[in-house]
Amino acid sequence: MTTKIEVLEAALKNALGDRLRDIKVALGEITVVVGHADYLSAMSVLRDHAELRFEELLDLCGVDYSTYGDGLWDGPRFAVVSHLLSITHNWRLRVRVFAPDDEMPVVPSVTEIWPSANWYEREAFDLFGILFEGHNDLRRILTDYGFIGHPFRKDFPVSGYVEMRYDAEQKRVIYQPVTIEPREIIPRVIREEKYGMK
Repeated sequence: MTTKIEVLEAALKNALGDRLRDIKVALGEITVVVGHADYLSAMSVLRDHAELRFEELLDLCGVDYSTYGDGLWDGPRFAVVSHLLSITHNWRLRVRVFAPDDEMPVVPSVTEIWPSANWYEREAFDLFGILFEGHNDLRRILTDYGFIGHPFRKDFPVSGYVEMRYDAEQKRVIYQPVTIEPREIIPRVIREEKYGMK
Protein backbone atom coordinates (compact mmCIF):
# COMPACT_ATOMS: atom_id res chain seq x y z
CA MET A 1 0.00 0.00 0.00
CA THR A 2 1.31 3.46 -0.92
CA THR A 3 1.63 6.01 1.89
CA LYS A 4 0.58 9.63 1.62
CA ILE A 5 4.25 10.76 1.70
CA GLU A 6 5.08 8.42 -1.19
CA VAL A 7 2.16 9.80 -3.21
CA LEU A 8 3.39 13.37 -2.61
CA GLU A 9 6.98 12.42 -3.46
CA ALA A 10 5.89 10.88 -6.77
CA ALA A 11 3.71 13.91 -7.57
CA LEU A 12 6.62 16.28 -6.86
CA LYS A 13 9.00 14.34 -9.11
CA ASN A 14 6.37 14.26 -11.86
CA ALA A 15 5.43 17.95 -11.64
CA LEU A 16 8.86 19.51 -11.06
CA GLY A 17 10.95 17.25 -13.31
CA ASP A 18 14.34 18.85 -14.05
CA ARG A 19 13.68 21.77 -11.70
CA LEU A 20 14.14 19.36 -8.77
CA ARG A 21 17.75 19.32 -7.55
CA ASP A 22 17.20 17.12 -4.49
CA ILE A 23 14.36 15.52 -2.54
CA LYS A 24 14.63 14.11 0.97
CA VAL A 25 12.08 12.32 3.11
CA ALA A 26 12.84 12.38 6.85
CA LEU A 27 10.65 12.19 9.94
CA GLY A 28 7.49 12.13 7.85
CA GLU A 29 8.35 15.36 6.03
CA ILE A 30 9.55 16.11 2.52
CA THR A 31 12.20 18.70 1.71
CA VAL A 32 12.95 19.63 -1.88
CA VAL A 33 15.82 21.73 -3.20
CA VAL A 34 15.24 23.69 -6.40
CA GLY A 35 17.78 25.60 -8.45
CA HIS A 36 18.05 29.37 -8.24
CA ALA A 37 17.21 29.82 -11.93
CA ASP A 38 14.14 27.54 -11.62
CA TYR A 39 12.87 28.89 -8.31
CA LEU A 40 9.96 31.04 -9.53
CA SER A 41 8.72 28.53 -12.07
CA ALA A 42 8.98 25.69 -9.52
CA MET A 43 7.02 27.69 -6.95
CA SER A 44 4.31 28.46 -9.53
CA VAL A 45 4.06 24.76 -10.37
CA LEU A 46 3.78 23.88 -6.68
CA ARG A 47 0.87 26.29 -6.31
CA ASP A 48 -0.95 25.55 -9.57
CA HIS A 49 -0.36 21.88 -10.43
CA ALA A 50 -3.54 19.82 -9.84
CA GLU A 51 -1.67 17.00 -8.07
CA LEU A 52 0.02 19.42 -5.65
CA ARG A 53 -2.08 22.58 -5.04
CA PHE A 54 0.08 24.26 -2.39
CA GLU A 55 -2.23 27.23 -1.97
CA GLU A 56 -0.67 28.61 1.18
CA LEU A 57 2.81 29.83 2.10
CA LEU A 58 3.07 29.29 5.86
CA ASP A 59 6.59 30.56 6.43
CA LEU A 60 9.70 31.75 4.66
CA CYS A 61 13.05 32.29 6.34
CA GLY A 62 16.73 32.78 5.63
CA VAL A 63 19.47 30.36 6.69
CA ASP A 64 23.22 30.99 7.03
CA TYR A 65 25.13 27.73 6.45
CA SER A 66 28.60 29.22 7.03
CA THR A 67 29.24 27.18 10.20
CA TYR A 68 26.92 24.27 9.43
CA GLY A 69 28.38 20.89 10.35
CA ASP A 70 31.27 22.48 12.27
CA GLY A 71 32.61 24.07 9.12
CA LEU A 72 32.33 20.97 6.94
CA TRP A 73 29.69 22.57 4.70
CA ASP A 74 31.16 23.41 1.29
CA GLY A 75 28.02 24.61 -0.50
CA PRO A 76 26.58 28.10 -0.88
CA ARG A 77 26.32 30.10 2.34
CA PHE A 78 22.76 31.48 2.18
CA ALA A 79 19.48 29.71 1.53
CA VAL A 80 15.81 30.63 1.63
CA VAL A 81 13.50 27.98 3.08
CA SER A 82 9.74 28.07 2.50
CA HIS A 83 7.06 25.99 4.17
CA LEU A 84 3.99 25.32 2.04
CA LEU A 85 0.57 23.88 2.82
CA SER A 86 -1.91 22.26 0.48
CA ILE A 87 -5.37 22.65 1.93
CA THR A 88 -6.84 20.65 -0.96
CA HIS A 89 -4.66 17.58 -0.36
CA ASN A 90 -3.80 18.17 3.32
CA TRP A 91 -0.03 17.92 3.02
CA ARG A 92 2.98 20.08 3.72
CA LEU A 93 6.27 20.71 1.96
CA ARG A 94 9.57 22.40 2.70
CA VAL A 95 11.32 24.09 -0.26
CA ARG A 96 14.95 25.24 -0.15
CA VAL A 97 16.76 27.43 -2.67
CA PHE A 98 20.37 28.59 -2.36
CA ALA A 99 21.59 32.06 -3.32
CA PRO A 100 24.42 31.60 -5.84
CA ASP A 101 26.55 34.52 -4.56
CA ASP A 102 27.71 34.49 -0.92
CA GLU A 103 28.85 38.13 -1.01
CA MET A 104 25.51 39.46 -2.27
CA PRO A 105 22.81 36.83 -1.82
CA VAL A 106 19.89 37.42 -4.21
CA VAL A 107 16.83 35.20 -4.60
CA PRO A 108 13.69 35.96 -6.66
CA SER A 109 10.70 37.19 -4.65
CA VAL A 110 7.60 34.98 -4.47
CA THR A 111 5.25 37.81 -3.46
CA GLU A 112 3.51 37.60 -6.85
CA ILE A 113 2.74 33.92 -6.18
CA TRP A 114 1.92 34.21 -2.45
CA PRO A 115 1.36 37.78 -1.20
CA SER A 116 1.92 36.51 2.36
CA ALA A 117 5.66 36.29 1.52
CA ASN A 118 5.94 40.09 1.78
CA TRP A 119 6.86 40.44 5.46
CA TYR A 120 8.73 37.12 5.57
CA GLU A 121 11.04 38.30 2.79
CA ARG A 122 11.53 41.64 4.54
CA GLU A 123 12.51 39.75 7.70
CA ALA A 124 15.01 37.55 5.82
CA PHE A 125 16.47 40.69 4.23
CA ASP A 126 16.71 42.50 7.56
CA LEU A 127 18.23 39.65 9.57
CA PHE A 128 20.34 37.86 6.93
CA GLY A 129 20.88 40.46 4.19
CA ILE A 130 19.24 38.28 1.52
CA LEU A 131 17.91 40.46 -1.30
CA PHE A 132 14.63 39.46 -2.98
CA GLU A 133 14.58 40.48 -6.61
CA GLY A 134 11.16 41.80 -7.60
CA HIS A 135 10.02 42.65 -4.05
CA ASN A 136 8.39 46.08 -4.25
CA ASP A 137 9.04 47.22 -0.65
CA LEU A 138 12.24 45.58 0.59
CA ARG A 139 13.22 47.48 3.73
CA ARG A 140 14.04 46.62 7.33
CA ILE A 141 11.18 45.30 9.43
CA LEU A 142 12.64 44.38 12.86
CA THR A 143 15.82 46.40 13.34
CA ASP A 144 16.15 50.18 13.45
CA TYR A 145 16.50 52.10 10.17
CA GLY A 146 20.03 53.16 11.11
CA PHE A 147 21.06 49.62 12.05
CA ILE A 148 24.31 48.44 10.47
CA GLY A 149 24.67 44.81 9.40
CA HIS A 150 22.44 41.78 9.57
CA PRO A 151 22.23 40.27 13.08
CA PHE A 152 21.40 36.63 12.20
CA ARG A 153 24.51 36.17 10.08
CA LYS A 154 26.95 33.84 11.81
CA ASP A 155 29.79 36.37 11.51
CA PHE A 156 27.81 39.20 13.16
CA PRO A 157 29.32 40.06 16.58
CA VAL A 158 27.16 39.20 19.58
CA SER A 159 27.44 42.76 20.92
CA GLY A 160 26.85 44.37 17.50
CA TYR A 161 28.82 47.20 15.90
CA VAL A 162 27.14 50.26 17.41
CA GLU A 163 25.17 51.04 20.52
CA MET A 164 22.50 53.63 21.14
CA ARG A 165 22.39 55.94 24.16
CA TYR A 166 20.75 59.16 25.21
CA ASP A 167 23.09 62.17 25.22
CA ALA A 168 21.96 64.71 27.82
CA GLU A 169 23.98 67.56 26.25
CA GLN A 170 22.54 67.05 22.77
CA LYS A 171 19.16 66.07 24.23
CA ARG A 172 18.74 63.23 21.74
CA VAL A 173 19.56 59.60 21.14
CA ILE A 174 22.94 59.02 19.49
CA TYR A 175 24.77 56.04 18.02
CA GLN A 176 28.36 55.28 18.94
CA PRO A 177 30.77 52.37 18.50
CA VAL A 178 30.23 49.56 20.99
CA THR A 179 32.10 50.19 24.25
CA ILE A 180 31.56 46.73 25.73
CA GLU A 181 34.76 44.72 25.88
CA PRO A 182 34.33 41.11 24.77
CA ARG A 183 34.73 38.71 27.66
CA GLU A 184 34.29 35.08 28.45
CA ILE A 185 31.04 34.43 30.24
CA ILE A 186 31.66 30.92 31.49
CA PRO A 187 30.19 30.50 34.95
CA ARG A 188 32.67 29.87 37.72
CA VAL A 189 31.81 26.75 39.65
CA ILE A 190 33.18 26.32 43.15
CA ARG A 191 33.08 22.80 44.48
CA GLU A 192 33.69 22.16 48.14
CA GLU A 193 34.58 18.70 49.27
CA LYS A 194 31.80 17.08 51.29
CA TYR A 195 29.40 20.02 50.66
CA GLY A 196 26.08 19.35 52.36
CA MET A 197 27.37 16.32 54.26
CA LYS A 198 27.64 16.14 58.05
